[in-house]
Amino acid sequence: MAKIAVLGCGFGTALAVMADGCGHQVTLWSLFPQELEEIRQDGEQKKLLPGVPVTERIALTSDISCLADCDLCIMAVPSFAVRQTAQRAAPYLREGAIVLNVAKGLEDKTYKRLSQVLEEELSKQKIVVMSGPSHAEEVGRGAPTTITVASRERAAAEEVQDLLMNPTLRLYVNDDVIGVELGGALKNVIALAAGIADGLQLGDNAKAALMTRGITEIARLGVAMGAKTETFAGLSGIGDLIVTCTSMHSRNRRAGILIGQGKSAEEAVRSVGTVEGYPCAKTAYELGQKLRVEMPIVEQSYAVLYEGKSPAQALRDLMTRPKRHESEVIWLLGR
Repeated sequence: MAKIAVLGCGFGTALAVMADGCGHQVTLWSLFPQELEEIRQDGEQKKLLPGVPVTERIALTSDISCLADCDLCIMAVPSFAVRQTAQRAAPYLREGAIVLNVAKGLEDKTYKRLSQVLEEELSKQKIVVMSGPSHAEEVGRGAPTTITVASRERAAAEEVQDLLMNPTLRLYVNDDVIGVELGGALKNVIALAAGIADGLQLGDNAKAALMTRGITEIARLGVAMGAKTETFAGLSGIGDLIVTCTSMHSRNRRAGILIGQGKSAEEAVRSVGTVEGYPCAKTAYELGQKLRVEMPIVEQSYAVLYEGKSPAQALRDLMTRPKRHESEVIWLLGR
């Protein structure tokens, strides 16, 4: 049995329930006491995981000192809060403890991957990242799920695999931290585009094209940033992209649908809640420009989300691009 602290009550609640089911001693932390009180009173996280019991074995706290003796800290806060939460956690985490980040995104303005942010703030801990097709609603109720964990220290990733793998959650270890993180972050941008296509009622052919060409853009940028091409054919790449582009559990897809139906990006985000693909679209666009990587879907998504371009015009511009040979696609760096 290990001592596991989970920071964040969104996806974190599902992971806390799962870790409790594995027989570990689990603490669930939130910055917001009212959020914890609602879980305590209801016995569940009604907003995200209705019907999934949060047992009394799981300790609920807003005291960050709960990290003092934990073996594994699961960082399950939104991507924009990762650095600030790591700074709060740093004084309490013991040296050598494992920090598992499950947030998917890139830091605004710095373009840093979240593991890089954590390595800066938690230099004495072992950083592991998790990604793959894993909606909280399904993980929490024990639906079969398969995901990837990656670290620069393989032994740390294997320890997470040992602690969390169970009959309903299968974990694979990967050494390509860059690829695993970028696949998880950038697929949210493509999922927004897929949602917009759904909102426009473009049909299955268009969505299949967006997903196929989308993973190519993700891989192209990933390779330019040092990732391995094959990672994007795995769970953290095409696997996560498929589930996020097709499921109504996906907030990115739901926000995209609203945009396709005529709402502004700001209205859609306010309606849906946390939409990681919205800030990531800006970061991905800027990275593509900086590294001279051609990313037409990302570029048109940025224009719709931040420049007020109509989705219909963005579609026309994508469909009327110059002719290409498909085999050029993955390696097409520069213009």
